[in-house]
Amino acid sequence: MASAPVRVRFCPSPTGNPHVGLVRTALFNWAFAKHHQGTLVFRIEDTDAARDSEESYEQLLDSMRWLGFDWDEGPEIGGPHAPYRQSQRMDLYKEVAGKLLDAGHAYHCYCSQQELDTRREAARAAGRPSGYDGHCRELTEAQVEEYKAQGRAPIVRFRMPDETITFTDLVRGELTFTPENVPDYGIVRANGAPLYTLVNPVDDALMEITHVLRGEDLLSSTPRQIALYKALTELGIAKQTPSFGHLPYVMGEGNKKLSKRDPESSLNLYRERGFLPEGLLNYLSLLGWSLSADQDIFTMDEMVAAFDVADVQPNPARFDLKKCESINGDHIRLLDVKDFTERCAPWLRAPFAPWAPEDFDESKWHAIAPHAQTRLKVLSEITDNVDFLFLAEPVFDEASWTKAMKDGSDALLRTAREKLESADWTSAESLKEAVLAAGEAHGLKLGKAQAPVRVAVTGRTVGLPLFESLEVLGKETTLARIDTALVKLTA
Repeated sequence: MASAPVRVRFCPSPTGNPHVGLVRTALFNWAFAKHHQGTLVFRIEDTDAARDSEESYEQLLDSMRWLGFDWDEGPEIGGPHAPYRQSQRMDLYKEVAGKLLDAGHAYHCYCSQQELDTRREAARAAGRPSGYDGHCRELTEAQVEEYKAQGRAPIVRFRMPDETITFTDLVRGELTFTPENVPDYGIVRANGAPLYTLVNPVDDALMEITHVLRGEDLLSSTPRQIALYKALTELGIAKQTPSFGHLPYVMGEGNKKLSKRDPESSLNLYRERGFLPEGLLNYLSLLGWSLSADQDIFTMDEMVAAFDVADVQPNPARFDLKKCESINGDHIRLLDVKDFTERCAPWLRAPFAPWAPEDFDESKWHAIAPHAQTRLKVLSEITDNVDFLFLAEPVFDEASWTKAMKDGSDALLRTAREKLESADWTSAESLKEAVLAAGEAHGLKLGKAQAPVRVAVTGRTVGLPLFESLEVLGKETTLARIDTALVKLTA
């Protein structure tokens, strides 16, 4: 019998800026669906009106598009199981909850929060599991009427079967949960609002999801969902119980799970700094998975071809910003030069660029771009790397000035100016030979000789290849800046 076509889902809540842990989950679901020529369902869990916002919803869609995730069903696309926003599916959840109550798979629970807390504390003191104790499981009609007379509004609680639940996790292998550790749980609030514990499995059932790949933090709820799936199958609502795979935590500083409050978790931060989507996704894929033992840099097509959720490691993965930047830099260097110049465009104009729009020289930018591409880790670094080309004067970093301008730098600069004036300005190699000759005249190797020239012309001790930069900047401007530096040195 052929297995059902793969259907996975990514179902975030629109509550603020997406974080990298969420992106990693989306990536693994996307790659899994693509690898199996399956379907990726993009679903929005927006039942929490107090936390969800339309702005966050739009930001979520924009982030998915920026990352290059193309979904097969969901917002803006539609599909056979629409709508794909839970806030528009409330009647469905109400209907399913009613069927669960009628069939005895769920019941009304009238316990107050104070009563629950008191009984839980007593259970802890006695060394027993502190989950719900089944107090309202078998209420008599008289007890129900008494609670109603007291004005109590009940929640709906799912009736867990008195049996051990075992399943094979796609990442962690066989897992077993005993009944005492998985008590009955709420699925509908007293005000009638459905809870995540109901809406998520119901949507997965109705949308015929075959595989659920989600964070490790949700593992404890899986036996509940498996039991609910069994009930939904009995009622003809579900066709099958999906396979579950729980992805490892992404760790931040101090062996703690990376949270939304951690600055490095913000997807917007990476967009603003100029990470490439493919560079960021390449790094995030390494948080729990690898293409091979000796290959860290790969395309998303290569990942899709190789991705197997069975290869995901269960151990927590630590987020390393430096490695993330390094991998992004490798992807910048893999770009076609034309693509690179186009992707840098946002950082070459206001509000990022410190120069006036009319001072930007397209020809100079295209001439320097191939050299800049070899140096950047993130695209936003381009602004500081090329500002010397478009500003009337370089922005001097005083620390760099002090570091480069040692005793005798004025004499060296005068010699360098003399050599550069007679050099061939159509050849970076000729400019290098000019500065090398100036250094030799003062007993200095090229590294020491070029430092004062670089600071005089660009304002910084580090940057793009110096002699290619001088060639692009041009003879007249270069010599004028050396003259300005000489004035500053002798002032």
